[in-house]
Amino acid sequence: MHASRRQPRTLKHRLWVAFLVVPPIVFMSLFVVYPIMSAFAYAFYDWQGLARGPFVGLKNFKEVLFGATMAPVVWNAFLHNVYALIALMIIQNGGGFLLAWLLYKEPFGFRFHRIAIFVPVVLSTIIVGFLWKLFLNPNFGIINQALYSLGLDSWAKPWLGDSSTALGALILANAWHFVGFPALVYLAGMQRIPPEVIEAARLDGTNEWQLLRNIVWPLVAPSTTILFTLLFIGAFNWFEIPYVMVGLDGSPFGSTDVLGLVFYRTAFGNQSASIQNFGLGSALATLLFLFIVVFASMLTLWLRRREIQF
Repeated sequence: MHASRRQPRTLKHRLWVAFLVVPPIVFMSLFVVYPIMSAFAYAFYDWQGLARGPFVGLKNFKEVLFGATMAPVVWNAFLHNVYALIALMIIQNGGGFLLAWLLYKEPFGFRFHRIAIFVPVVLSTIIVGFLWKLFLNPNFGIINQALYSLGLDSWAKPWLGDSSTALGALILANAWHFVGFPALVYLAGMQRIPPEVIEAARLDGTNEWQLLRNIVWPLVAPSTTILFTLLFIGAFNWFEIPYVMVGLDGSPFGSTDVLGLVFYRTAFGNQSASIQNFGLGSALATLLFLFIVVFASMLTLWLRRREIQF
């Protein structure tokens, strides 16, 4: 009797679990796993437009990494992704940490500020890109207008049209867009620190810098691991902000070119050239995927060990 009563409940439970698990697996298989495997397979063939040609082995990978035409563009874009990663670690994550510390001390209106710094995060990246493109307009943008009003006319520039400032402008726009996310993650980590630890450090005469460096920073190490790993992945998948603000060509003169833009115009063509090569684009996408997976895993393991040391 007891066994017969358990059977329907067990079957019902299994069906419910299957109902919850199977749709996400199917969705991930169709829209994540299948495209990745397809790109990996396409990379080993020659392509003439949309027509797949003969099997060419590692030829496309060789062209991407060492070819006279493709390699200089790819390595130039790779360096820009590295610059973006370093700059965003300092500006976005570092700025988020300082903002979190200010909010942790609960200044006047801290509840409003906690919401305000997160508002840009929920905005569409397309909207943020167009907004900052207007801000940086050399004729009527508020950046140059503010400089003119302060008498700093010589500082005004065509920010997105100058090779020396274009990439930095994109990085600042991206940092403004996402700085609220690390700020709230760090704030959550700081709020888990027992108040007695902070008070004891202050009673021992610890100054603000020593408190942040020796106590707060090590205790929010798990937050740092998450944020640095996400930033690494995001920096090498960077596409939307550069695409919206400067276009597919990475203008001016390739100074804002990143791997996402190179992949897109290689695989699908762009406005100035209808040439497209799925083989080279797939090879670049495969290399980028493997690079992100390997180095993100290494970064996560290294940061986890640092947490244990702290």
